[in-house]
Amino acid sequence: MIQHIWITVTDRTSDRNRYVTRDLVLRMYWDGEKTPSVESPLGDFFCCGFGESYLVNSLPIAVNPQRGFNCYFPMPFRKSAKITIENQNDEIVPGFFYQIDYCEYDELPENTAYFHAQWRRQRLTEKAKDYVILDNVHGSGKYVGTYLALTTLERYWYGEGEVKIYLDGDEEYPTICGTGTEDYFGGAWSFAHQEDGRTVEQTFCTPFLGYPYYSNRDTAIHNNYHNDDMMPQRSFYRWHIMDPILFEKDIKVTIQQIGVYHGGLFERQDDVASVAYWYQTEPHTGFQALPERKERWPR
Repeated sequence: MIQHIWITVTDRTSDRNRYVTRDLVLRMYWDGEKTPSVESPLGDFFCCGFGESYLVNSLPIAVNPQRGFNCYFPMPFRKSAKITIENQNDEIVPGFFYQIDYCEYDELPENTAYFHAQWRRQRLTEKAKDYVILDNVHGSGKYVGTYLALTTLERYWYGEGEVKIYLDGDEEYPTICGTGTEDYFGGAWSFAHQEDGRTVEQTFCTPFLGYPYYSNRDTAIHNNYHNDDMMPQRSFYRWHIMDPILFEKDIKVTIQQIGVYHGGLFERQDDVASVAYWYQTEPHTGFQALPERKERWPR
Protein backbone atom coordinates (compact mmCIF):
# COMPACT_ATOMS: atom_id res chain seq x y z
CA MET A 1 0.00 0.00 0.00
CA ILE A 2 1.44 3.34 -1.06
CA GLN A 3 1.30 5.60 1.99
CA HIS A 4 3.02 8.79 0.83
CA ILE A 5 4.10 10.41 -2.42
CA TRP A 6 6.46 13.39 -2.63
CA ILE A 7 7.15 15.14 -5.95
CA THR A 8 8.84 18.34 -6.97
CA VAL A 9 9.55 19.91 -10.33
CA THR A 10 11.79 22.82 -11.32
CA ASP A 11 10.17 26.20 -11.77
CA ARG A 12 9.28 27.46 -15.22
CA THR A 13 12.30 28.56 -17.21
CA SER A 14 10.46 30.62 -19.82
CA ASP A 15 7.00 31.98 -20.55
CA ARG A 16 6.46 29.09 -22.96
CA ASN A 17 6.42 26.53 -20.16
CA ARG A 18 4.71 28.66 -17.56
CA TYR A 19 1.91 26.12 -17.30
CA VAL A 20 4.22 23.16 -16.84
CA THR A 21 2.21 21.71 -13.93
CA ARG A 22 -0.81 21.53 -16.27
CA ASP A 23 1.35 20.07 -19.05
CA LEU A 24 2.71 17.26 -16.86
CA VAL A 25 0.11 14.47 -16.70
CA LEU A 26 0.09 12.15 -13.69
CA ARG A 27 -1.33 8.65 -14.18
CA MET A 28 -1.61 5.62 -11.88
CA TYR A 29 -2.39 2.01 -12.79
CA TRP A 30 -3.18 -0.81 -10.36
CA ASP A 31 -2.56 -4.53 -10.88
CA GLY A 32 -1.70 -4.35 -14.58
CA GLU A 33 -4.81 -2.50 -15.74
CA LYS A 34 -4.71 -0.97 -19.24
CA THR A 35 -6.51 2.28 -18.44
CA PRO A 36 -5.44 4.54 -15.57
CA SER A 37 -7.27 4.79 -12.27
CA VAL A 38 -5.74 8.25 -11.79
CA GLU A 39 -5.35 10.79 -14.57
CA SER A 40 -4.80 14.47 -13.84
CA PRO A 41 -2.45 17.35 -14.54
CA LEU A 42 0.22 17.18 -11.86
CA GLY A 43 -0.55 20.50 -10.16
CA ASP A 44 -4.32 20.02 -10.03
CA PHE A 45 -3.96 16.61 -8.40
CA PHE A 46 -2.14 18.40 -5.57
CA CYS A 47 -4.80 21.18 -5.41
CA CYS A 48 -2.61 23.63 -7.36
CA GLY A 49 -4.55 24.62 -10.46
CA PHE A 50 -3.99 27.20 -13.20
CA GLY A 51 -0.41 26.05 -13.75
CA GLU A 52 0.59 27.73 -10.49
CA SER A 53 2.01 26.42 -7.22
CA TYR A 54 1.12 27.73 -3.77
CA LEU A 55 0.92 26.47 -0.22
CA VAL A 56 -1.71 23.88 0.66
CA ASN A 57 -1.98 22.65 4.26
CA SER A 58 -4.49 19.81 4.56
CA LEU A 59 -4.55 16.27 5.89
CA PRO A 60 -4.15 14.19 2.68
CA ILE A 61 -2.56 16.86 0.44
CA ALA A 62 0.22 19.26 1.46
CA VAL A 63 2.18 21.61 -0.78
CA ASN A 64 5.19 23.13 0.93
CA PRO A 65 7.88 25.63 -0.17
CA GLN A 66 9.05 25.52 -2.91
CA ARG A 67 6.76 23.26 -4.96
CA GLY A 68 6.99 20.32 -2.56
CA PHE A 69 3.92 18.24 -3.52
CA ASN A 70 2.85 15.64 -0.93
CA CYS A 71 -0.01 13.11 -0.97
CA TYR A 72 -1.06 10.89 1.95
CA PHE A 73 -4.05 9.11 0.41
CA PRO A 74 -3.52 5.36 1.03
CA MET A 75 -3.28 3.52 -2.30
CA PRO A 76 -3.64 -0.27 -2.01
CA PHE A 77 -2.81 -2.79 -4.72
CA ARG A 78 -2.36 -6.57 -4.86
CA LYS A 79 0.17 -7.35 -7.59
CA SER A 80 1.60 -4.17 -9.05
CA ALA A 81 1.44 -0.39 -9.06
CA LYS A 82 2.57 1.78 -11.95
CA ILE A 83 2.85 5.58 -11.72
CA THR A 84 3.83 7.64 -14.75
CA ILE A 85 4.43 11.29 -15.65
CA GLU A 86 4.02 12.45 -19.25
CA ASN A 87 5.61 15.76 -20.22
CA GLN A 88 3.38 17.40 -22.84
CA ASN A 89 5.19 20.73 -22.64
CA ASP A 90 7.15 22.06 -25.62
CA GLU A 91 10.32 22.15 -23.54
CA ILE A 92 12.35 19.64 -21.57
CA VAL A 93 11.65 19.87 -17.84
CA PRO A 94 15.20 20.16 -16.44
CA GLY A 95 14.43 18.78 -12.98
CA PHE A 96 11.84 16.28 -11.71
CA PHE A 97 12.27 14.47 -8.39
CA TYR A 98 10.07 12.07 -6.44
CA GLN A 99 9.85 9.63 -3.55
CA ILE A 100 7.16 6.98 -3.10
CA ASP A 101 6.82 5.28 0.29
CA TYR A 102 4.88 2.03 0.69
CA CYS A 103 4.24 -0.82 3.12
CA GLU A 104 4.02 -4.53 2.29
CA TYR A 105 1.26 -6.72 3.75
CA ASP A 106 0.64 -10.46 3.62
CA GLU A 107 -2.73 -9.86 1.99
CA LEU A 108 -5.47 -7.27 1.49
CA PRO A 109 -9.14 -7.77 2.39
CA GLU A 110 -11.17 -9.34 -0.43
CA ASN A 111 -13.32 -6.25 -1.03
CA THR A 112 -10.48 -3.72 -0.97
CA ALA A 113 -11.35 -0.55 -2.88
CA TYR A 114 -8.72 1.11 -5.05
CA PHE A 115 -7.81 4.80 -5.17
CA HIS A 116 -9.04 6.83 -8.18
CA ALA A 117 -8.82 10.47 -9.25
CA GLN A 118 -10.02 12.21 -12.41
CA TRP A 119 -9.55 15.76 -13.76
CA ARG A 120 -12.23 17.53 -15.80
CA ARG A 121 -12.74 20.98 -17.23
CA GLN A 122 -15.27 23.15 -19.04
CA ARG A 123 -13.72 26.34 -20.38
CA LEU A 124 -17.23 27.79 -20.53
CA THR A 125 -19.97 26.10 -18.55
CA GLU A 126 -23.43 25.79 -20.10
CA LYS A 127 -26.14 28.07 -18.79
CA ALA A 128 -28.72 26.33 -16.59
CA LYS A 129 -26.74 23.06 -16.75
CA ASP A 130 -24.82 21.68 -13.77
CA TYR A 131 -21.07 21.18 -14.13
CA VAL A 132 -20.17 17.49 -13.78
CA ILE A 133 -17.39 16.78 -11.29
CA LEU A 134 -17.70 12.99 -11.57
CA ASP A 135 -19.86 10.60 -13.57
CA ASN A 136 -19.87 7.15 -15.15
CA VAL A 137 -18.58 5.42 -12.02
CA HIS A 138 -19.88 1.87 -11.51
CA GLY A 139 -19.11 -0.39 -8.59
CA SER A 140 -19.03 0.04 -4.83
CA GLY A 141 -16.83 2.45 -2.95
CA LYS A 142 -16.62 5.83 -1.28
CA TYR A 143 -16.18 9.40 -2.50
CA VAL A 144 -13.40 11.13 -0.55
CA GLY A 145 -12.71 14.54 -2.03
CA THR A 146 -13.20 17.42 -4.44
CA TYR A 147 -10.76 20.00 -5.75
CA LEU A 148 -12.21 22.94 -7.69
CA ALA A 149 -10.30 25.48 -9.81
CA LEU A 150 -12.71 28.29 -10.67
CA THR A 151 -12.08 31.18 -13.04
CA THR A 152 -15.01 33.58 -12.80
CA LEU A 153 -15.93 35.06 -16.18
CA GLU A 154 -18.91 37.12 -15.01
CA ARG A 155 -19.31 39.81 -12.38
CA TYR A 156 -21.01 39.51 -9.00
CA TRP A 157 -21.15 36.69 -6.48
CA TYR A 158 -20.52 33.27 -8.00
CA GLY A 159 -21.10 30.85 -5.13
CA GLU A 160 -24.79 29.92 -4.89
CA GLY A 161 -24.36 26.68 -6.83
CA GLU A 162 -25.34 23.59 -4.86
CA VAL A 163 -23.17 20.47 -4.89
CA LYS A 164 -25.39 17.47 -5.72
CA ILE A 165 -24.41 13.84 -5.15
CA TYR A 166 -26.45 11.16 -6.91
CA LEU A 167 -26.08 7.68 -5.41
CA ASP A 168 -27.10 4.17 -6.46
CA GLY A 169 -29.65 4.88 -9.16
CA ASP A 170 -30.71 8.44 -8.25
CA GLU A 171 -32.13 10.16 -11.33
CA GLU A 172 -34.09 13.39 -10.96
CA TYR A 173 -33.16 14.11 -7.34
CA PRO A 174 -29.83 13.52 -5.58
CA THR A 175 -29.42 11.79 -2.23
CA ILE A 176 -27.21 14.66 -1.00
CA CYS A 177 -27.74 18.31 -1.92
CA GLY A 178 -25.86 21.23 -0.43
CA THR A 179 -26.80 24.87 0.17
CA GLY A 180 -24.13 26.68 -1.85
CA THR A 181 -20.56 26.53 -3.07
CA GLU A 182 -18.95 28.35 -0.14
CA ASP A 183 -20.95 26.20 2.28
CA TYR A 184 -19.71 22.97 0.68
CA PHE A 185 -16.10 24.14 1.06
CA GLY A 186 -16.66 25.01 4.71
CA GLY A 187 -17.18 28.77 4.61
CA ALA A 188 -20.30 30.88 4.98
CA TRP A 189 -21.64 34.17 3.63
CA SER A 190 -18.91 34.24 0.97
CA PHE A 191 -15.20 34.09 1.76
CA ALA A 192 -14.64 37.84 1.97
CA HIS A 193 -14.90 40.74 4.38
CA GLN A 194 -15.16 44.48 3.88
CA GLU A 195 -12.10 46.61 4.53
CA ASP A 196 -12.26 50.38 3.95
CA GLY A 197 -15.09 49.88 1.50
CA ARG A 198 -13.25 47.16 -0.42
CA THR A 199 -14.05 43.46 -0.66
CA VAL A 200 -11.05 41.48 0.58
CA GLU A 201 -10.81 37.74 -0.03
CA GLN A 202 -9.88 35.52 2.93
CA THR A 203 -8.01 32.38 1.91
CA PHE A 204 -7.58 29.55 4.41
CA CYS A 205 -6.34 25.98 4.81
CA THR A 206 -7.69 23.49 7.35
CA PRO A 207 -7.27 19.69 7.55
CA PHE A 208 -10.42 18.88 5.56
CA LEU A 209 -11.55 22.10 3.82
CA GLY A 210 -9.74 25.00 2.25
CA TYR A 211 -9.55 28.00 -0.06
CA PRO A 212 -5.77 28.17 -0.53
CA TYR A 213 -5.51 30.42 -3.59
CA TYR A 214 -6.99 33.62 -4.96
CA SER A 215 -5.56 35.73 -7.76
CA ASN A 216 -6.80 38.56 -9.97
CA ARG A 217 -5.33 41.36 -12.04
CA ASP A 218 -3.97 43.26 -9.03
CA THR A 219 -2.35 40.25 -7.36
CA ALA A 220 -0.91 39.06 -10.68
CA ILE A 221 0.81 42.41 -11.25
CA HIS A 222 2.00 42.45 -7.62
CA ASN A 223 3.57 39.02 -8.17
CA ASN A 224 5.29 40.23 -11.36
CA TYR A 225 3.11 38.19 -13.71
CA HIS A 226 2.49 41.40 -15.70
CA ASN A 227 -0.98 40.18 -16.64
CA ASP A 228 -3.29 43.20 -16.78
CA ASP A 229 -6.31 41.31 -18.13
CA MET A 230 -6.42 38.38 -15.73
CA MET A 231 -9.81 37.07 -14.64
CA PRO A 232 -10.23 36.15 -10.92
CA GLN A 233 -9.00 32.64 -10.12
CA ARG A 234 -9.88 30.64 -6.99
CA SER A 235 -8.96 27.18 -5.68
CA PHE A 236 -10.99 25.14 -3.20
CA TYR A 237 -10.72 21.67 -1.67
CA ARG A 238 -12.92 19.46 0.50
CA TRP A 239 -11.95 16.05 1.84
CA HIS A 240 -14.70 13.60 2.78
CA ILE A 241 -12.52 11.66 5.20
CA MET A 242 -14.47 12.00 8.42
CA ASP A 243 -17.67 12.14 6.35
CA PRO A 244 -17.10 9.68 3.47
CA ILE A 245 -19.87 9.35 0.91
CA LEU A 246 -20.56 5.65 0.37
CA PHE A 247 -22.09 4.07 -2.72
CA GLU A 248 -22.97 0.50 -3.65
CA LYS A 249 -23.62 0.70 -7.41
CA ASP A 250 -22.81 4.11 -8.86
CA ILE A 251 -22.16 7.78 -8.09
CA LYS A 252 -22.45 11.12 -9.88
CA VAL A 253 -21.31 14.48 -8.48
CA THR A 254 -22.31 17.87 -9.96
CA ILE A 255 -22.32 21.55 -9.01
CA GLN A 256 -24.77 24.21 -10.14
CA GLN A 257 -23.61 27.37 -11.92
CA ILE A 258 -25.61 29.96 -10.00
CA GLY A 259 -24.74 33.43 -8.71
CA VAL A 260 -26.39 36.50 -7.20
CA TYR A 261 -26.66 40.10 -8.32
CA HIS A 262 -28.84 42.92 -6.97
CA GLY A 263 -30.52 40.48 -4.61
CA GLY A 264 -31.54 37.93 -7.25
CA LEU A 265 -30.24 34.58 -8.46
CA PHE A 266 -28.94 34.14 -11.99
CA GLU A 267 -27.44 31.34 -14.08
CA ARG A 268 -23.72 31.90 -14.65
CA GLN A 269 -21.16 30.73 -17.19
CA ASP A 270 -17.62 30.36 -15.86
CA ASP A 271 -14.43 28.41 -16.48
CA VAL A 272 -14.44 25.41 -14.13
CA ALA A 273 -11.90 22.62 -13.63
CA SER A 274 -11.97 19.93 -10.98
CA VAL A 275 -10.42 16.77 -9.60
CA ALA A 276 -12.64 14.09 -8.05
CA TYR A 277 -11.06 11.62 -5.61
CA TRP A 278 -12.71 8.32 -4.71
CA TYR A 279 -12.16 4.65 -3.89
CA GLN A 280 -13.95 1.84 -5.68
CA THR A 281 -13.73 -1.85 -6.41
CA GLU A 282 -12.19 -2.73 -9.76
CA PRO A 283 -12.66 -2.88 -12.66
CA HIS A 284 -13.43 0.79 -13.21
CA THR A 285 -15.07 2.42 -16.23
CA GLY A 286 -12.56 4.16 -18.50
CA PHE A 287 -12.28 7.94 -18.25
CA GLN A 288 -13.23 10.45 -20.91
CA ALA A 289 -10.29 11.68 -22.99
CA LEU A 290 -8.04 14.25 -21.30
CA PRO A 291 -8.21 17.56 -23.20
CA GLU A 292 -5.21 18.59 -25.31
CA ARG A 293 -2.70 20.52 -23.22
CA LYS A 294 -3.49 24.02 -24.52
CA GLU A 295 -7.15 23.33 -23.80
CA ARG A 296 -6.06 22.82 -20.19
CA TRP A 297 -4.30 26.18 -19.91
CA PRO A 298 -5.98 29.03 -18.01
CA ARG A 299 -7.77 31.61 -20.11
